[in-house]
Amino acid sequence: MNIQPISLAALTWAGAASGTTAQSWRIGTVLSARPLGVNPLGLLILQIGALTVEADVAHAQLPAQFQVRVLSLGAQPQLEILSHPADPTFQRVLRERLPQQNGYAPLLATLGALAQRPALRQLPPELRTALALLEQSLRTPAEITRGEGLREAISRSGMFFESKLLSPQGNTQALAGDDWKGALLRLAGLLDRRAAAPPPPTRSDTEPPLLQRGLQAQARLPLPLLAAEDGVDLLLDRLHGDVKAALARVEVAQLEASASQLSAWIIEIPLQGDGGRDVLQVQLEYISDAAEGGHGWTLGFALDLPALGPVQGELQLREPRLSVRLWAERADTVHRLERQFTPLRQRLAACGVLLDQLSCQVGLPQSAGRHSAVLLQATA
Repeated sequence: MNIQPISLAALTWAGAASGTTAQSWRIGTVLSARPLGVNPLGLLILQIGALTVEADVAHAQLPAQFQVRVLSLGAQPQLEILSHPADPTFQRVLRERLPQQNGYAPLLATLGALAQRPALRQLPPELRTALALLEQSLRTPAEITRGEGLREAISRSGMFFESKLLSPQGNTQALAGDDWKGALLRLAGLLDRRAAAPPPPTRSDTEPPLLQRGLQAQARLPLPLLAAEDGVDLLLDRLHGDVKAALARVEVAQLEASASQLSAWIIEIPLQGDGGRDVLQVQLEYISDAAEGGHGWTLGFALDLPALGPVQGELQLREPRLSVRLWAERADTVHRLERQFTPLRQRLAACGVLLDQLSCQVGLPQSAGRHSAVLLQATA
């Protein structure tokens, strides 16, 4: 049967269609599915939960019974085929965290506004210390432009916080200052004692995990506009919500990375930039070609700096060969980057790297999550 728009428009990440014939569809929900046949247009007819739908299945030989996970909804919902039975605990936590998550830009803007308030010095010492530790966990451009510095920034991004705690050298107090998630947890605990966390904002749609969305450059947000007579309490309430949303963002990324069958990660690194704070997204993927017996790494990044605008890049390394592709939204940024190509070629040649491609294009590539098997693409 063709799915009419009203049948799916009501299905959102945060909520579900109601009724006796519609099973709950929301972000992270796992549903049972089975193929029923093929319609005259060549579309596969599937029963998913209690619904019968037409689906466009790309390059997949489906078993008689399988499970799918809801990735997105709307006019063309997308579902991911699960090759193994879903872990109910994983699904529950993912459903809880996804509506709560938000990017780091609002938190970084609130921190900037709070730092400008003289009343900050009147906060309890332990809260001031927690704020200082969170600031200390921000990386600098000088650090991430070195290989070892970028490695350290990825290690301290919060993605590996628990694994470091479990290591013999794990030190909770030290990690609370060096690790982004550790610093967020410490600050969140103190803010929880001060007041109950504000409820997450109500949204009509909740974004899927980062691996499903692909790289997206994130611009700085302006500092919150508050009247001079507004006390620091208003900013602390705002900070409380921002910290909770940032923690949910880290935990969703951790959950997605642990459940992915591919060696792929998208990691966000907050930066102390020039005159403000920025967010660097790094995508790492290990590529293994069984047919040719080769392997290598793909590193992508996305960054939005006030002086450059949104910039994305992809480096494909198959030692000793390297391909580099860059994209920038602004033409003047492309020209600035191209002026660095000659010294970059010289530095790579000195390291023994064979450069197969080095290019920069105007415009950003279309973001696409490459780590999910898209099952359902339904149209009215």
